[in-house]
Amino acid sequence: MSLIEADPGRVELVVRGPGASASSVRLSDWSRADEYETVFTVEAVADGVRARLENVTVTVWDEMGEFFDGLARDFRGWEGERVWVNNHLVVTAAFGSGGHVRLSWTLRSGLFPEDWECTVTTVIEAGEGMSAVAADLREFLRQG
Repeated sequence: MSLIEADPGRVELVVRGPGASASSVRLSDWSRADEYETVFTVEAVADGVRARLENVTVTVWDEMGEFFDGLARDFRGWEGERVWVNNHLVVTAAFGSGGHVRLSWTLRSGLFPEDWECTVTTVIEAGEGMSAVAADLREFLRQG
């Protein structure tokens, strides 16, 4: 996972588990629609599959940052799944063996059965790894 500056003043977030061939999710092309909404592109890559959604909108009320902060705080684990949902993006977190969090990122082109969706899973270390993802996500969301 890393927060990188793609071009001067333009930051993107890449969430990737360990290993060169690990699945990844990239948040980029950040813009602010207004004081309450952030718009960005999400791209998911895994095993030869690539899905991209442009113009994913997250509002301050969606509490995406708080969701990831909660995952980082609970580094000792939890039962079941935790889910963050938005119209075009769903993140499902499950605590697994060995102190790792499985983050499943589902990109959805729409809300109807005929629309496509793609799910990619990244595996992140529950302690420092998840804390870094949460901090980088907060930084990404508040650019500008």
